[in-house]
Amino acid sequence: MLQALPRISRRHALQGSAAALVVFGLLLWWLLPVGESSPSGSMRFSTGVKNGVYERYGKLLRTAISQDMPQVDVELQNSQGSQQNVARVATGKSDFTIAAADAVEKYRLDGAPGWENLQGCARLYDDYVQLVVPRGSGVDSVEDLRGKRVAVGQERSGVRLIADRVLDAAGLDPATSIEPVSAGIDTMPSLLEKRDIDAFFWSGGLPTTSVRELSERMDVELVDLGDLVEPLHKQGGASRYYRAATMPADAYPAAQRGSAVRTLAVANLLVTTDRADPELTTGLTRAVIDSRDHIGDQVHAAQLVDLRTALYTDPLQLHAGARSYYRSVKP
Repeated sequence: MLQALPRISRRHALQGSAAALVVFGLLLWWLLPVGESSPSGSMRFSTGVKNGVYERYGKLLRTAISQDMPQVDVELQNSQGSQQNVARVATGKSDFTIAAADAVEKYRLDGAPGWENLQGCARLYDDYVQLVVPRGSGVDSVEDLRGKRVAVGQERSGVRLIADRVLDAAGLDPATSIEPVSAGIDTMPSLLEKRDIDAFFWSGGLPTTSVRELSERMDVELVDLGDLVEPLHKQGGASRYYRAATMPADAYPAAQRGSAVRTLAVANLLVTTDRADPELTTGLTRAVIDSRDHIGDQVHAAQLVDLRTALYTDPLQLHAGARSYYRSVKP
């Protein structure tokens, strides 16, 4: 004989529903990290020349952003390099970019449009100045470039800025002492192979793929630039951002043959303006730091991004969104 089921009172039913809601709420709290939100919208990111480090870094960072902020659409914009990148962000044509500190400082010192709005998100990695020549060319110093055809970067690139200053520090007029050739890293190696130029300047992270691949096809070497640090600093202004550095012997093994090369380095910055959304800037800064090792597997320079120094974005003030991120991860 069937027994009647106990009658559930309305009070007990409500208590059970409330308990279920509490459990569900706790489950959501556990699954969704508190304090982390996912912004939405779009982002224009200015990178660099085709096959350059900025472009490769930008593509890999876009992948990291899509994982960290899936509702943000990232548009990558190729450019000639640092000088154009800074101008784009300052004038609102791009939202974020990578640029060398000397190019940022020059833009500020020139009082160019929008300079007062520029802000930093992170100090990334250093660019190393590289002067590449055929082995046995007789070019053992910058002074030996006199009268030669030299690729000095595109007009609005960071390479052009550095090349002109290095030439001047060595006592050469960038316009008349050499035959300057406007070219980027996408064409410099092939121009050297075809002997259409005698040398080229490049400034980028180590190793730069295009330079490494050239060294494996053609017998080239890197010219020592170590003696130019002091004369560069005497130029004043943005030249104070150059520092002495050494390219380790394994940066380009085929070109260096076991020898380190003295050169110059300048820091790269992740740049935006005070108009950038703080939440989006926080997320981008987080993506840059969190993706360091993954991006570094393909762009080795990215391995040098360091959380302890990333917030030092001199000459730019740190953006509020980036500051919020650094505070959240402070030990």
